[in-house]
Amino acid sequence: MIPTYAAALAVCLSSLALGQAALALCGVRRWSWLSPAVGLALLAAVCWATVRLPGNGLMSATVVLVLTAIAITLLRNRVGGGREALGAGLPVAVVALLAASLPFAVEGHFGILGTGFNPDMSQHLLATDRLIHGAGSPLLHQGYPLGPHAIVAALNKGLGIGIVQSFDGLMVAVAILAPLTALAVFEKLPPLQRTAAALLVGLPYLVASYYAQGAFKETIQALLVLAFVLSLRESTHTWHQLPLRLVPAALIAIGSVYTYSFPGLIWPAAIAVIWTVLEWLRRDASPAVGGEAGGFPPPEGCGGEGPVPASAVSRPPEQRVGQGRPPASPSGSAGLGALSLAVLIFLVGTLPELGRMIDFHSFETFDPTGPGLGNLFGQISPFEALGIWLSGDFRLAPGDGVVPAIFYYLGAAFAVALLFYGLKRCRRLHERAILASALAVVLLYVAARLGGTPYTAAKALEIAAPVLTLALLRPLAGSFGAASPAGGAVGGTSREEASAIAGGGGSLAATGPAGLAFLAYVLAAGACSLLAFANAPVGPTSYSPALTGLRPLLAGSSALVLVPEELLDDEHGEPYIAWELRGGRVCIKAASAAGGRAPSGIRFFVTQNTTQMPFRGLHLRRRTWPYAVWERPGATRGPSPCPLIAVRQARSGARP
Repeated sequence: MIPTYAAALAVCLSSLALGQAALALCGVRRWSWLSPAVGLALLAAVCWATVRLPGNGLMSATVVLVLTAIAITLLRNRVGGGREALGAGLPVAVVALLAASLPFAVEGHFGILGTGFNPDMSQHLLATDRLIHGAGSPLLHQGYPLGPHAIVAALNKGLGIGIVQSFDGLMVAVAILAPLTALAVFEKLPPLQRTAAALLVGLPYLVASYYAQGAFKETIQALLVLAFVLSLRESTHTWHQLPLRLVPAALIAIGSVYTYSFPGLIWPAAIAVIWTVLEWLRRDASPAVGGEAGGFPPPEGCGGEGPVPASAVSRPPEQRVGQGRPPASPSGSAGLGALSLAVLIFLVGTLPELGRMIDFHSFETFDPTGPGLGNLFGQISPFEALGIWLSGDFRLAPGDGVVPAIFYYLGAAFAVALLFYGLKRCRRLHERAILASALAVVLLYVAARLGGTPYTAAKALEIAAPVLTLALLRPLAGSFGAASPAGGAVGGTSREEASAIAGGGGSLAATGPAGLAFLAYVLAAGACSLLAFANAPVGPTSYSPALTGLRPLLAGSSALVLVPEELLDDEHGEPYIAWELRGGRVCIKAASAAGGRAPSGIRFFVTQNTTQMPFRGLHLRRRTWPYAVWERPGATRGPSPCPLIAVRQARSGARP
């Protein structure tokens, strides 16, 4: 437990410090909740750039420590709003930590997340182990993005934390940083609404489900896509006068490359194109001076009409919005300059990875002619991306679990209605970045569904989930108990619209149908996310590449693996071992089955006791800590009782 949380704390602190320092260098003088994602993106890039230097991870840890110390020094007394940010972020971080810890609490131990759902973590552990020891691996040679693996290597070498605990810590940190990032939209709401909305946007049902199967790349990518959307939003809301206002988006896109390779750019590129078109249409239709027709957000506490409050004059430049002129647009001369700077930084940051991105295009996942199911049972429902899905296993179709199918469809219908309402209100509130992102992720899912595999379509849905939840909740959250500072309409807008824009204060009671809908959605979607967390299997507590190293020896023959009973009963060890030894005929039994005559049809016997012979008449063939391989002399007799562990069978697991 302690190493896992220590790793999570290290990732969170470094991400927050590095991200806020990067934003400060871009001209942002107040705390921004985009700092977690910007910092995590930088962390992945820096660790990957240094992990292959002498020390194999130790250099990465040293560089990150030095940069974090410099960042903290740079930020001291130079960034405002820290106390308010702490008050808003601490409850969100605590609840997110509790949710991310739920799998370990339910299983009663810490270990490899997701074993039993998806044993893919095995190859990531192997690749990280090889990085730490300065050796190659299949993922390295195939151009696979290894930024997160490099972070784990830095945690291992710098803090002495095991790679299993380091991966768990990284995933827990991402589960905390994602809701904190969502606070960039909701930070002006009252505490309960703010915390609930941020948690649901950061940890919707599908993100929780991918966390439950140990899919760290997808959860990181979902966070980065959400942050990219919010960085575009900030560039026309509070940063519109900054020449480097688009650089944070470029840094987030760099992180996507080192986390997800070239596919990671598909979402930012699509969102940026659609957003640019919407901004160009707004600028083309707007008058010279801001207002409702111009479509850009009014200053805080002001509806865009009438005199500017005196308090607005004293705000930092990046927060003075709508004061006499429209914000800079990507299609204007100033906007083109900001865009050029961002593109240049992106190209410089990703150029070292270009060759690996080219190598990665032939990776097996992209083969549309393959089975394409991975660990799925079939196509998953697109309605799962809206957060209300009454199953602990996202792979199940409606009615396959204990809940009747009708309840799935009722929840989906409710969420769809709220999404359409949210999109309509986002249009009225001129939330062009949110609208562009919602359209982009839907189009990309349709493309993946029609031209890809169920496995890639499911990933597209998971990455879309936070964005769609944001579009759904953005207007609703301000309707729950929010009121304008004056208690009524502001600047010519309705009371509800003003509260949704300014995020005023007010009571904690639901206000009207929209407020009741927000409360109902929070309860339903929150319960579904917690169900996914609670259903996560937790595998072995430690990792050794020894089993993978035995595959060449055992290939073509039958093998019986004898392991401690707790590994099978408590740690979901059977699917994990099957994946490690995939491609051969493998039986897996408890060590208590040893003794007497060796079963017929089996040539090799693998034990974790390297000195005691499991059956009579065997001789020691190889000892590789912590395993020993025993061999039956002569030809094996009879047909093999062990099943062939094919790759697809090992990944999919048993249907609940």
